[in-house]
Amino acid sequence: MPPHRRTPRTPARASRGDRRPRRPRRLLAAAASVGVIMLTTAGTGHADPYAGPVPVPTMAPSTLDVRYAAERRAIERALKTAQDVGDADRGRALGAFLRPGRRFLYFDPRGRGRAIEVIGDISRARRVAILVPGADTTLSAFDERGAKPWSTPGGGARAVYAQARSMSPDPGLAVVAWLGYAAPKTFSSDVLTDDRASEGAGKLRRFLTGLHRVNPGATVGLLCHSYGSVVCGRAAMDGPGSAAWRQVTDIALYGSPGTTAWSASELSGTARVWAGRGATDWMEDVPHVRIFGLGLGPDPVSPDFGARVFDAGSGGHSDYLAPGSTPLRNLTGIALGNVAQVSDG
Repeated sequence: MPPHRRTPRTPARASRGDRRPRRPRRLLAAAASVGVIMLTTAGTGHADPYAGPVPVPTMAPSTLDVRYAAERRAIERALKTAQDVGDADRGRALGAFLRPGRRFLYFDPRGRGRAIEVIGDISRARRVAILVPGADTTLSAFDERGAKPWSTPGGGARAVYAQARSMSPDPGLAVVAWLGYAAPKTFSSDVLTDDRASEGAGKLRRFLTGLHRVNPGATVGLLCHSYGSVVCGRAAMDGPGSAAWRQVTDIALYGSPGTTAWSASELSGTARVWAGRGATDWMEDVPHVRIFGLGLGPDPVSPDFGARVFDAGSGGHSDYLAPGSTPLRNLTGIALGNVAQVSDG
């Protein structure tokens, strides 16, 4: 299939928030995309000091508390390791994981780390939102990233949960911060292919299978940011027919570089596919192509792609879940499965 050609921007689209010249931004983005192919990552040669994941029972209503307790003990051990080896950033993050009330269904401190946190009660929720983060997401950046904690999996999930509770006293929502895959680095060749996303897609589908055992009556909304939208896209295309996948009613792609799909219809099955991009998100200037396995395909907010475009406001790549913002309100509406609460882009 030939590479996708972007639909020319309408005058109305070009007039939103960002007043910077477009051509230099496109050239810089294209140069950066090509440049990462040239980068190589040298190994440190050091053994990983952290232990692997602990054995936990299969997800089921009766095993949730056991898993939460086991993963908490694993976090405590990893924190001790961080202190022993002088890993201050990891130590701060793990200390925050151990605050009262936090619950993790999965934890692996090796390498850049993986973790799955639950906010709310997934066994009784009528609706479960799963936040899938993008590149540069690590355990150390699970809750904090500069002055924008909402741009992290943990901070973003809490922002969605708080917004839902402000919209309804009983939203019936649980939110999952799902760092269940090895997210790539922004400046690496991994972000130009779907290799990491394919690995993550399998893990996301297995998590959905576990969620189905825990709560088969809940419906699910996927909130997929940046490279996380590639993970969601691959998961949607890798066979949407399972009972667990049929629980997914909404897939929101925001700040997306593409999904490898050529149209929203390849992702939908029975789910609504949403797309949004802030007016000053640099992702607009990433080349939306796919050829010889490089690139991630068409722009999800382009008319030809066919997604439901929601208003993502005037912010940048890290601003979608900022408290009080238009995109947070709309993404929470999608998380709740309430189409009437989502404003068009």
